[in-house]
Amino acid sequence: MTIRVKLFAAARELAGSPWVDLELPAEATIGHLRIELSRHVPALAELTSHMAFAVGTQYAGDETPIHHGDQVACIPPVSGG
Repeated sequence: MTIRVKLFAAARELAGSPWVDLELPAEATIGHLRIELSRHVPALAELTSHMAFAVGTQYAGDETPIHHGDQVACIPPVSGG
């Protein structure tokens, strides 16, 4: 299945796009997506272990399943002061 991942902030800048389309198996989870995102966009590899993800309007852990048609957002870590 193809999942479009919406990117924000530093992730968007590093990828050079507001989204990334990933091919994932039918039984994919956020954990699978995290790995595939690192492979597909190597510039994000160092950030992916620190990113938060949301499926629809809910934050999602690595074990959260992803289904065809789900909206997935990638929220990179933020810093500031």
